[in-house]
Amino acid sequence: MRVPPALLAGAAGLALVLSACTTDTPDDGTAEGAGLTPDGEWFDQEEFDAQLAQREITPEGDPEQPWLQAIEPEWTDTGEFASDDPGEATVCFSNASVSNPWRVTGFITMEQQVEALQEEGRIGEFRVSDAADDDNQQISDIQAFVDAGDCDAIIVSPSTTATLTPAVETACESGVPVIVFDRGVNTDCMVTFIHPIGGYAYGADAAEFLVDELEPGSTVLALRILPGVDVLEHRWAAAQTIFDDSELEVLGFEFTGGDGAQIKDLVSQHLQRGSVDGIWMDAGDGAVAGLEAFEDAGQPYPVIAGEDELSFLRKWDEEDITAIAPVYSNFQWRTPVLAASMILAGEEVPSEWILPQEPIREDELPDYLERNADMPSLHYAKFGGEDLPGFPEAWTDR
Repeated sequence: MRVPPALLAGAAGLALVLSACTTDTPDDGTAEGAGLTPDGEWFDQEEFDAQLAQREITPEGDPEQPWLQAIEPEWTDTGEFASDDPGEATVCFSNASVSNPWRVTGFITMEQQVEALQEEGRIGEFRVSDAADDDNQQISDIQAFVDAGDCDAIIVSPSTTATLTPAVETACESGVPVIVFDRGVNTDCMVTFIHPIGGYAYGADAAEFLVDELEPGSTVLALRILPGVDVLEHRWAAAQTIFDDSELEVLGFEFTGGDGAQIKDLVSQHLQRGSVDGIWMDAGDGAVAGLEAFEDAGQPYPVIAGEDELSFLRKWDEEDITAIAPVYSNFQWRTPVLAASMILAGEEVPSEWILPQEPIREDELPDYLERNADMPSLHYAKFGGEDLPGFPEAWTDR
């Protein structure tokens, strides 16, 4: 289905209208379609094709340790950064924030990985700053690490891409090895950039599942957190591309702010307009709230793409929903500190360290539920910390 460009503006307007009138019944009872041509600012056909192909490539390394695997790595020599005494080396970490459950889960895993490396004498002090999602604060944090002059490696998880790029370049110019992970920056000065396959692959996993499971002509509602974040925009661009080649009818997209109450309210409004057969989400931590809207409306559950957050996985299992859990591999939080220890030992690391990223499908659901049986609802199933010190209390007693 190809939608005229004019409807793209209409869909955006629809999101604003419904957000402002959170409980009112829509006046005209008609839903506008979503534009299915990706925004050129956020869509790179070559990168889209590369990420979809990477899903089929077997990563190098032990599959029992996916946080150390790498897809088609190009190794870089780090001998110039080797430390005579890694156990005394200070590793500094500038964190964007721990403002959502995915980041909280990941940071706990990182801290436990640090504890293991310190016990092995592979790194020394671990110094952390938290910018609380404030670009200016993170720029100041990185500059403070540089000015202190006693960091032997600097890890950065950027809050945004373009704004943080000069700060990362400053850290590189200080002469210490810099490691960037999760979100990227517009420079290649760092020793390694660590990330799962990416947003295009995530969005495609979710969209392809809906296309496979729904009958032609079925309706799909897209729920997005917010605009302007690269990894989220890439997820939606991938979904647009795949839905455009399908026979599904995309009703529109809604920005939810990741707020459960807003998700439930917006879905309820669409259900007042008519049937919704499928839900696509760019992040699934509010998926349960969306499903509750169907319960309140007395309508059957939709086919849904959530995420590997435990609340969604448990709801999926309890209600026997047709679902998939796309994954943005949370175990990636182990990799930066492991990379730091490798660099301090003078070992080669991938210059771009692409980690595996595989969704949880129905046949794997019982296994991941059993592995995480004691974990809280906001925990992420593919956190990869079962072998670390403090398991499981460090994650259950958060």
